This record gives sequence, C-alpha cells and structure tokens, in this order.
Amino acid sequence: MDTREHTLRRLRPAGLPTAEVEAGIAADLRWLDGAQRTLLTLDSPDYPSLLGRIDSPPPALFVEGAAAALALPQLAIVGSRSPTAIGRETATRFAAHLSRSGLAITSGLALGIDAAAHRGALAAHGPTIAVLGGGLDRLYPVENASLAAAILAAGGAVVSEFPIGTPPLPSHFPRRNRIIAGLAVGTLVVEAALRSGSLITARLAAEQGREVFAIPGSIHSPTARGCHRLIRDGAKLVETADDVLAELAHLLATLRPPQPPSASPPTARPTQPPESNCLSGTPLDKDQEILLDAVGFEPATVDTLTARLGWKASAVASMLLILELEGLVEQQPGGIFSRRLAGKGP
Repeated sequence: MDTREHTLRRLRPAGLPTAEVEAGIAADLRWLDGAQRTLLTLDSPDYPSLLGRIDSPPPALFVEGAAAALALPQLAIVGSRSPTAIGRETATRFAAHLSRSGLAITSGLALGIDAAAHRGALAAHGPTIAVLGGGLDRLYPVENASLAAAILAAGGAVVSEFPIGTPPLPSHFPRRNRIIAGLAVGTLVVEAALRSGSLITARLAAEQGREVFAIPGSIHSPTARGCHRLIRDGAKLVETADDVLAELAHLLATLRPPQPPSASPPTARPTQPPESNCLSGTPLDKDQEILLDAVGFEPATVDTLTARLGWKASAVASMLLILELEGLVEQQPGGIFSRRLAGKGP
C-alpha cells in the first residue's frame, strides 16, 4: 500500500464496512487523477505552515487549483449569509484593497459575505481560497459553482479536509471554520448576527493566537450585533482596509522574504482613473459596456437581458459575472441583477 492510499484510508470514518471504505478510497484516487488536484498531508513540505500550528490540524487536505496559494499570507473574511447591501459591498471592497496589498483572501464560499469577499479578490486579480464543509465533488452551495470556477481560473484554490463524496452536513462547518481561521494571519468579520458561524471562526482565530477584526455597524441592525460583541470581547475595530494592514504589518514582515535592493526607485502602481468605477481599473470592452447600459438601475433577469439584447443567455451570464466582479452590477436573490451606484473605496 503506497503512502497516499494509507492516508486516504485514515481519512475514512472508523466503523464503515470494508466494501464502503474501499469504494471511498477508489473515488478519492479517481478524483486525484484529475488536473490540478492534490492531496497535502500533514508531513508534506507543502502543507500550509500556519495551519499546521493549530490544535488538531487536519491530517490531509484535498486541494483543487493552485496548491501554492496556500503558502501565501492570507486574511480570512467572513460574515452573514444574508448581509445588507452595504455589508456585501464593504466585504467586496475590503477584499479588493487587501488583495492588491498582497494578501490572499480566504473564506468559505457561502452566500453573502463569503462570496462577496471572494469576488473582491477576483476583481483585484488576486488569489482567493475557498474552504468547503464537504467533499470537493459536493460543491456547496451550488449557486456559487460559477464563483468556484472563477477562483480556480484566477490561480486560487478550493480546499477541504473531507474525502470525496462527503456531503456538506451542518456538523462539518465548525470544522471547516477552524481551517479558515488556521490558514490566515487574521480574521475579519464584516457582518454577523449573535448566533453565527462567523463568530465561531473568530473565536477559533483568537484561540489560535491570530488577529481578529470586526467592522462596527448600526446599533439597530441585527447583522451588526455579532461584530459589536467581538469588539467588546477584544477584537480590533476597523473602519478601513488600511486599519487591517497597519495591525498586520509586523506579522506580514516575518512571513514575506526580504526583497533584494533595486538600483532604480520602484515604479509607482498606476492609480485607478477617477472616471472608472471598476474595482480592478480595467476598462470594459464594447459588449460589456452595452450589457451594463442594458441592465440599468431597474432589476432585470438574465432572460430579460437576453431578450432585450438578442444575445445568447450563456454570453449574458458570463459577462454579468465579470461586471459583478468589477463591482458594477449586483445580484439579488432569485437571479435578479441591477447596477450599483458609484461608491467610495474601502
């Protein structure tokens, strides 16, 4: 028996019938034969070092995408699955700013704040890591399948400690949350109710000796109460993304290798044109501009836009994802899209 098969056998729950165990291992091996799929064991030199320092680190990680992204300095951004529009935009813009500053953004691919954080990193052309609460063949939630594909295409990774075929059971998500917290130098909570999985992630981060940040909100908003409790319990109150970077500067200096001296002064990063509302600053092409004009500020579905423009639904859906990543349109429940009003940076 080779080392990989021995590890896979250990990941299967004790007490399963032998035939079920063998079938599960065979499924794992078939999955691992696919492109950009890796099993990182705890004793592997590529296993994420910060995660290896937590109590009871996962013995192995199933990784799809760029496994090297797990070695990058990461910030976890988590929050409500039913955020306010302001909370969703805050998560997107914080993630974009922090991504441009050199942090990989880690979250759980959930609806709401998690998805907004992933999209912000993608809009800034930075890597983002999604940690799942089930097997990587059981993507959850299915509504974020296109987001997971975008994460992989952009050089990020989707990760789980659960073997292939494991369903995303509720009991798995606290375990998933410890990995999110364990991979990152700190955890930022954007919006959260008092009874929230995000508070579990923040608590685990604190127990692991990592930084915890929280964004305050209205005293009248249920989605702000979890953040206010975290702040009372010692989390750092942040109002801008630069507040996070200032707190993490000493940690990031130890994680990044020193840069060699340069003979010429560094070139300044190009600034985003004032007239552009794109998070990445990349100009839209002609078709994207036409679609953005067609969306308008009144909610519209993909079918409505397809009929309005006479384009294929697949082309409209693909371009809508790009416009959403750029912060120009917003998707509401039920697959309804509308334009975003121009907003300020994080």
